[in-house]
Amino acid sequence: MSTPLWSMGIVLVATFIGAFGALMLKKASGTLSLSISALLHNHHLREGVILYGIGTLLFIPALRAGELSVLYPFVATVYIWTSILSLLFLQERMNLWKILGVLGIIIGVTLIGVGSAYG
Repeated sequence: MSTPLWSMGIVLVATFIGAFGALMLKKASGTLSLSISALLHNHHLREGVILYGIGTLLFIPALRAGELSVLYPFVATVYIWTSILSLLFLQERMNLWKILGVLGIIIGVTLIGVGSAYG
């Protein structure tokens, strides 16, 4: 079974949506309390859970069409998206080690993608 490019693309989109889910959960954590009422009224929490759910649902048809050993490493791109979103929306900082880590992920995912195209 080979893995079509569209299924890799769906996984990348799903991880991007999931990274927004993580961003919303981070925003929710600032005002989160463990009461049922507070949980129900925390819109960042709802948005984060919904975005994670959408990302997961998108992942399913990609898995149906492709190989898990090719597609699942693409999930690592969520760390790239999360790093970018935290810079843009949370004003977090990147140091050399984080940048090298993101570059390592990009290189690894690229090698897996190229390997599946020629393998």
